[in-house]
Amino acid sequence: MPDFGVLGVRVNAIQIPAVIATMESWIRNRTSTHFVAVTGMHGVVEAHRQRTFRNILNSADLVVPDGMPLVWMGRRHGYTMPRRVYGPELMETFFKQTGDRYSHFFYGGADGVADLLAGKMHGLYGIRIAGTYCPPFRNLTAEEDRQVTSRIQLTAPDVLWVGLSTPKQEKWMCDFREKVDVPVMVGVGAAFDFHTGRVRQAPTWMREHGLEWFFRLVSEPRRLWRRYLVYGSQLVWNINLEILNLRKFN
Repeated sequence: MPDFGVLGVRVNAIQIPAVIATMESWIRNRTSTHFVAVTGMHGVVEAHRQRTFRNILNSADLVVPDGMPLVWMGRRHGYTMPRRVYGPELMETFFKQTGDRYSHFFYGGADGVADLLAGKMHGLYGIRIAGTYCPPFRNLTAEEDRQVTSRIQLTAPDVLWVGLSTPKQEKWMCDFREKVDVPVMVGVGAAFDFHTGRVRQAPTWMREHGLEWFFRLVSEPRRLWRRYLVYGSQLVWNINLEILNLRKFN
C-alpha cells in the first residue's frame, strides 16, 4: 500500500473502497491476524508524545487517514485522496456491501452498547453476530484476559470491531493479534457510540471540511480542551517544521 509520513507515523494513502477490498482479501486468505488503525490527528499527537505508541501504529497492517488534515498531507505528497476514511462510515459501508457474508464480534463501549450496536446493524444489514463484549473501564485481570481470548476464539469471527478510543484500542489490538485467530481487527473508536445514538456526530459538512474537532471541543470542552488546544497547537507547529524541512521526525 502506498503511504506517507506524518511526524514519524506511516499513514496509508487509501480510501474506503480499497480498505474494504483489503479486509475481504485478508478474510479469504486467513493467513494471520491483521489490524487496522483508523487514525486522525489525535492518533498522530499521541504517537508524537509516546514512542511506544508510535511503534504500535507503525506495526499496524493499515493506518488509514480518519481526519482531513491527514488527507491534506496525503495530497501534498501527490496522492489522490478525495475524502477521509471515517471510522463510523467504514464500518457501516462494510456492512452494507457484505451483508451476511461475514461474522462480526463487537468489543468495546459502555455496558450494553456492543449488544445494542450488534442488534441494530443486524436489523439494518443482516450481518451475522459472532459475539459482543463490553470491557470494564480498567485493565483486564489475567483471568478476564483469558476469558475474552477464549470467547473470541470459540466464536471465530471474520471481523473484530474494537471501540475503545485511541490509543487504548490500538494497544489492545497489537497485543491481542498474537492471542486470537481473527483475520481482521479494526479500531473504530467512537463509532459504537455514534451508531447507537449515545453521542451526537458533527454535521457532515464539518466532518468533510476538517472541523469535526471544533464540534467535539464545543460538545465536551472539559474533556477535550487540552487535546485540541494544547496538543493540537503543538502538532500544527511540528508539522510545519517538517513541511519546511526544518526538522525530521523518525
